[in-house]
Amino acid sequence: MNQLDALRQFTTVVADTGDFHQLAQFRPQDATTNPSLILKAVQKPEYAPLLRECVAQGRGRPIDELMDRLIVRFGCEILQLIPGRVSTEVDARLSFDTDATVARAERIVEMYQAEGVDTARVLIKIAATWEGIEAARLLERRGIHTNLTLLFAFCQAVACGQARVQLISPFVGRIYDWYKKQAGSTWDEAAMAGANDPGVQSVRAIYQHYKHFGIATEVMGASFRNVGQILALAGCDLLTISPELMAELQASDAPVERVLDPQAARGLRLEAVHYDEAGFRYALNQDAMATEKLAEGIRAFAADAGKLEQLMQAALAA
Repeated sequence: MNQLDALRQFTTVVADTGDFHQLAQFRPQDATTNPSLILKAVQKPEYAPLLRECVAQGRGRPIDELMDRLIVRFGCEILQLIPGRVSTEVDARLSFDTDATVARAERIVEMYQAEGVDTARVLIKIAATWEGIEAARLLERRGIHTNLTLLFAFCQAVACGQARVQLISPFVGRIYDWYKKQAGSTWDEAAMAGANDPGVQSVRAIYQHYKHFGIATEVMGASFRNVGQILALAGCDLLTISPELMAELQASDAPVERVLDPQAARGLRLEAVHYDEAGFRYALNQDAMATEKLAEGIRAFAADAGKLEQLMQAALAA
């Protein structure tokens, strides 16, 4: 049995890609997308027709609506290839606007419904700002399930659990990147691998907290830099993995052992934690890594959304 199949025994495997032609060979349960992945995909010749088609069908509509139509089209294509759910992201430029995030999420869901998609198969991705988490709380009450992304801090995870969001995506690789950069020449790759990886430790703490206190929100480790990070989180509810790393796992038959276990987490001695808005903002502010990576992530997704808009404007002008 290869490592990818072995991992499936403990964890739901999710594909992290906009390139849906790659999905069949890895047989993921779910798939996640983001503006950067969609931008990367539409610049490939095989996906350019999707962009042109969305522009042709939506000519005369506002550009933000065309953007949503494009990401929903990608989502519909992906859903034909997987048995589970697809995560579709709200424009990152709305990350600090609760009402606008709710409105965009509802429009995205309506677009999926118009395509005949069961909305139980759609997760709306939202940045885990206080405003984003509040939007997710309101959406979950309306039966729209959410995936809170750009999650780097324990306080973000706690607030998401309080909001009863469906799923969170803590970013392993970006946490690792930050600590490695901070350490500079003193970073010891071998010593900081596996269970000692700061990104792995972050997800483990969140997983243990959720399972110990019976929080139903699903934990999906994301943003991996290497196979070691993935294997160190075997047993996590879900792991979203790039096609490149899935290929590495598929090519190896080394043993895979379960690392995270809900029963073990229930046996730990942990203190209950709760955050109101002021406490959340202060806790996030005290975490330099999370503050920097959250801001950087929103800026990067917003920039890629802008580039996607430019491609659409060019197609409209053609």
